[in-house]
Amino acid sequence: MTAQTCPRQHRNSTMDCEALEPSLFTVKAVFILDNDGNRLLSKYYDPELYPSMKEQRSFEKNVFNKTHKADNEIAFLEGMTIVYKSSIDLFLYVVGSAQENELMLMAVLNCLFESLSQILRKNVERRCLLDNMDGVFLVVDEIIDGGVILESDPQQVVEKVNYRADDNPLTEQSVAQVLQSAKDQIKWSILK
Repeated sequence: MTAQTCPRQHRNSTMDCEALEPSLFTVKAVFILDNDGNRLLSKYYDPELYPSMKEQRSFEKNVFNKTHKADNEIAFLEGMTIVYKSSIDLFLYVVGSAQENELMLMAVLNCLFESLSQILRKNVERRCLLDNMDGVFLVVDEIIDGGVILESDPQQVVEKVNYRADDNPLTEQSVAQVLQSAKDQIKWSILK
């Protein structure tokens, strides 16, 4: 079957629409850009997709230019299915192949957004994201591993990363307090 007779011809894909084997490798990339299109976080799971940093940034810029003023949630660009969401001064993107189910990608995007909302105390904005980047990477790694979707429930993700908004040690304790606590624990274990 050629691209002309393919039921998904609106995607402008030159790829043949032959019967593809199902795969767990659903997500090709995840990235978060600020409102100027600058990269804040990115993870590419297919090394052949955009192998160099220059190609990745060029793709991200093209995606941003196509989506930052649009009211849609789905875009098709360069043979990829892209779902996205904006929040204050951030744009969150999940990228899959042209044949990927948009609902699966949207489930990943919603899980990412809701998980970030919980760990950032509903402040899904650039400053808060940068201040809690370690937690953001943990969330992404808990949702997706090597392109395989592991979790789509935000509650489970937040519990698994053990990064609760109510008692976040990274924001409520200083580094000195954490180090002192570790020293005290070592001291007590030696004395026992």
